[in-house]
Amino acid sequence: MLNIQSISKTFNPGTVNAKQALSGLSLHLNHGDFVTIIGSNGAGKSSTLRTISGLVKPSGGKILFAGEDITGKDPTQIVTQGVTLVPEGRRIFPDMTVLENLKIGAYLRKDDLSADIEWVYSLFPRLKERSWQAGGTLSGGEQQMLAVGRALMSRPKLLMMDEPSLGLAPLVVRDIFSIIQEINKQGVTVLNAPGTVDAGYRGEIKVPLINLDPKHTAVFHPGDRIAQLVIQRYVEARFIPAETLPGSDRAERGFGSTGVAS
Repeated sequence: MLNIQSISKTFNPGTVNAKQALSGLSLHLNHGDFVTIIGSNGAGKSSTLRTISGLVKPSGGKILFAGEDITGKDPTQIVTQGVTLVPEGRRIFPDMTVLENLKIGAYLRKDDLSADIEWVYSLFPRLKERSWQAGGTLSGGEQQMLAVGRALMSRPKLLMMDEPSLGLAPLVVRDIFSIIQEINKQGVTVLNAPGTVDAGYRGEIKVPLINLDPKHTAVFHPGDRIAQLVIQRYVEARFIPAETLPGSDRAERGFGSTGVAS
């Protein structure tokens, strides 16, 4: 479904403020995958998602979605093709009602929205209870539900989430991610980039992990012992080289010369 081929991004190139955010990142997602990106601040998690969604133009490389080249396309074109981003900080419209916020998520659609609104309400019953309440008066967890619900109104094939647990209590994070897992089971591919892997989140995550580092990228697959090790020790260890994976060598695990899983 999603095929990222050696994308790179440098901000302010040719200046003293030049910063390389991405360097030769490659990644492949199949339909129905639920993949989580982890990495330290500045590792390129947000830049990855924003580049896929068209908000940031890559300096090099190619992004294919459903076999079509979407590299550098306008974000509205990318949304119509089925790629939606839940941005960091939620970015809801605080003076608009919950229902109005949801409808904004479908601004490119011309068909009837009622069935999808009811679908979002079935996933997030609290949004239905507060449908005529201003978005800015909701709690942090409810605003995150609204941000996800708004994204779902575009009928995405790929749902990307940037730091969805930001500022939320672990129990709230667990509730939201149980719903995200249900959305994934219903056929929506998910690419998630949490800011932290906290105690509440550790127990929920049983999906592929991508560990980004300014110099390295590695992918750990479901059921992998090292994936759990990365979660447990993430605060202390930013990156574990593929060569050190226990019980397996680099070639057997499908790692290419760049350190990106094939």
